[in-house]
Amino acid sequence: MSTDSQLAFASIAEIAKLFRAGKLSPLELTGFLLARIASLNPQINAYLTVDEAGALQAARQAEAAFSRKKSKTRKLGPLNGIPISLKDNIYTAGIRTTGGSKILREFVPRHDAPVVTALKNAGAVILGKTNLHEFAYGVTTVNPHYGATRNPWDLQRISGGSSGGSAAALAAGLCYGSIGTDTGGSIRIPASLCGIVGLKPGVGRVSTEGVVPLSTTLDFVGPLARTVQDTTLLFSAISSKAGRSRRSSSSRKRHLRLGIPKEFFFDALDPEVHAAFKSALRVLQRHGAKLVSVSVPMLMETEDAGNQIAWAEATRYHQQEGWYPARAADYGEDVRSRLEMGVNVSAVSYLNALELRKKFIDRYHSVLQNEALHAFVVPSTPIPAPLIGEDETVINGKQYPTRGLLLRLNRPANLAGVPAISVPCGFTATALPLGVQFLGPLDGETLLLEIASTLESALPEPAHPALA
Repeated sequence: MSTDSQLAFASIAEIAKLFRAGKLSPLELTGFLLARIASLNPQINAYLTVDEAGALQAARQAEAAFSRKKSKTRKLGPLNGIPISLKDNIYTAGIRTTGGSKILREFVPRHDAPVVTALKNAGAVILGKTNLHEFAYGVTTVNPHYGATRNPWDLQRISGGSSGGSAAALAAGLCYGSIGTDTGGSIRIPASLCGIVGLKPGVGRVSTEGVVPLSTTLDFVGPLARTVQDTTLLFSAISSKAGRSRRSSSSRKRHLRLGIPKEFFFDALDPEVHAAFKSALRVLQRHGAKLVSVSVPMLMETEDAGNQIAWAEATRYHQQEGWYPARAADYGEDVRSRLEMGVNVSAVSYLNALELRKKFIDRYHSVLQNEALHAFVVPSTPIPAPLIGEDETVINGKQYPTRGLLLRLNRPANLAGVPAISVPCGFTATALPLGVQFLGPLDGETLLLEIASTLESALPEPAHPALA
């Protein structure tokens, strides 16, 4: 691996060590990444906006902070001087926030979202805003207004969505972390398809204020990174200081009980995904985890309930803003059709879905408690990254809608409001990444990160896509 590649794919901890040793400066690193983005982004389309001037200014400030630290006037955190990206539905003062839409193409917020403020306070360098599925309302990041984000592992394939630009930027070595959003898998799906780590926090753990909403009940904001440790550092910077995640002791880690649901998650699964998942389970068992087959009631109902809630809430927001149906022609066809679905959700259907959600939350936590489980373990996506435009996928001779497959295994965590993390667990025979997902209790982000770290450390060091 060349020196440039080593630097592009270094961990946040490795970069911070270089900073402290004086072997690299935030300004040098930011310049390096800006040049790399200029070279590679045209073929990947991960970034919609690159804030070169703002990034260089932030890098200078981070550099100055290191100088002050040497004089013992300031203690710096691990993100100081670290270049990251933001999904382009997160408000950034003075930088356009398009939501991946034509409607907001020229929208420039006056203030930063709280998650951006937290990152800036930690000294992070914001490189720019990443591409996404229009209004975060889809899972492909095939955007009709800004073009498709391409998967760095195979440029003919999708990066996933809706945080596809964030995941592709990380996989291509164009940032060291990113912040995305997740309403039905929009962090975990692209993380799985691009071979990185993605954490959807639990309810109330990261502020969703200052983010273009999709579904206020189901929306979450969370970090994506190339390693579990990097994801942990980002989560620590953006998470609420109240209600810290429960921590597991080393003895608890040795006696992990992980639940494998009997229903739903394995009904439609690509054979290579299933093989990689079973291999990951064997690794976890070798590291002391006990695997328990469990029944999780109401899983089959989560898909329709999540749809009813998301359709209704998304359409209501777009109606309130005066965009739909007045500007219906300005939406891509897929998003426009889903907004129409929202118009047709009755009040009774919406309220029934909310009631089912409450019941599912009770059942979910009852299983965790009654079976003394620390978390559930399931595949992240039933399939590897499909080709751009591949709307149908065949599994074992049966045809499925690709969008539904990608959402299928991720919706339950949003409906329950619990944390979930996707971690790389191998590759297909054609070198497409695969992911495994852990779902935990409400305050279980730290526990999930520790479980994910156990798996990550036992697997071979990940490869990186070869980009010209």
